[in-house]
Amino acid sequence: MTQSPNRDTIVAIATAPGRGGVGVVRVSGTKLSDLASVLVGKSLKPRHAHFADFRAADGELIDQGIALFFPGPHSFTGEDVLELQGHGGPVVMQMLLRRCLEVGARLAEPGEFTRRAFLNDKLDLAQAESVADLIDAGSEAAARSALRSLAGAFSTEIHTLVEQLINLRMLVEATLDFPEEDIDFLEAADARGKLAAIHAQLERVARTAKQGSLLREGMHVVLIGQPNVGKSSLMNALAGEEVAIVTDIAGTTRDTVRELIQLDGVPMHIIDTAGLRETTDTVEKIGIERTWAAVEKADLALLLIDSREGITEHDLSILARLPDSLPRVHVFNKVDLTGESVGHAEEDGHAVLRLSAKAGLGLDELKHTLLKMVGWGGSDAGVFLARERHLDAIRKATQHLITAALIWQQVELFAEELRLAQNDLATITGEFSADDLLGEIFSRFCIGK
Repeated sequence: MTQSPNRDTIVAIATAPGRGGVGVVRVSGTKLSDLASVLVGKSLKPRHAHFADFRAADGELIDQGIALFFPGPHSFTGEDVLELQGHGGPVVMQMLLRRCLEVGARLAEPGEFTRRAFLNDKLDLAQAESVADLIDAGSEAAARSALRSLAGAFSTEIHTLVEQLINLRMLVEATLDFPEEDIDFLEAADARGKLAAIHAQLERVARTAKQGSLLREGMHVVLIGQPNVGKSSLMNALAGEEVAIVTDIAGTTRDTVRELIQLDGVPMHIIDTAGLRETTDTVEKIGIERTWAAVEKADLALLLIDSREGITEHDLSILARLPDSLPRVHVFNKVDLTGESVGHAEEDGHAVLRLSAKAGLGLDELKHTLLKMVGWGGSDAGVFLARERHLDAIRKATQHLITAALIWQQVELFAEELRLAQNDLATITGEFSADDLLGEIFSRFCIGK
């Protein structure tokens, strides 16, 4: 690793705030055996659980619990690590934390333990990020995928690609000393075939990473339409509970209502909005403005239409205001009142669904359509959790490979595109990264991790 961590001794409460049966104070630094002796009154055998008294400077008992000592480099951070497991009361934990500060430790910054693990080559950057993702996982599928990343599945894919790029670069750059024979040499070595194989493998990794990004970030689905077309009823039907008020009075929903649901393990942020119409009501106007703000940030729009009226001029005006890049589904609601069959179709290049939110008809088809439109593959098997920065790095690397394929006969430029692709992929695991990127990543961790 190109950087060395701060050698200060750091400490933090590693368990969540509040009361619990057990609380943990974690310490990391160098030469912690002496500090451990001061805190617990005896020397600690490495990697053994010791029942101990935790005492204040004047000898008064703070708590009793378990002390564990992990000498570096065989620890989470790669440094000496001391864990004090006591009773999980907030006051007791704060007293124990204060005692650690008194004997020379400083309070850890958010993510500093994991950052030290990264800087000491215990984890690469993708694995380090997966620690936070595992803690924040909102579904079992997301947790399983984060654990795969933590175990190194994502990193292994990236390391393999980087190694293949290095080997291809070595082949290409070896020809620079023999400019008269470079093209023939590259053709004989099947450089283009090797590049195509790398590109194909990167595309496969990109698809898997996109699935992981869906599990981590979720998708924002906005419900829009005229008043009284059943947006709130559909919101309640998808959520499985009464989260939005439903009445026959137009303009009942005056602000955005948000609900997080899980579809096949994929988080969906469903946003119910104010009905779109001309109004003189000040509060309703504000709600309509917020509706359009939600549309700008959405990944998918469901335009609800009253089946009894069909698409009206007002619906067409709503459609005209939607961003061209925003995918949308036309949902004809209230088919229980028209006698139409529920189902899915494609009309004029758009997905069309007919259902009844109130009667619960056609909801399974809607859920299937939502998953299909956001690109979910149907299973989290083999998926590793990915972040937007990972997807961005993969996109940039892919573009460099595309450019390299077009200019492969210009050997110097070909070699440069390969180098840039390698650097982009290396940012994922942290082999090529800037200090400001590391600061941004680890500042989002919780304290004590």
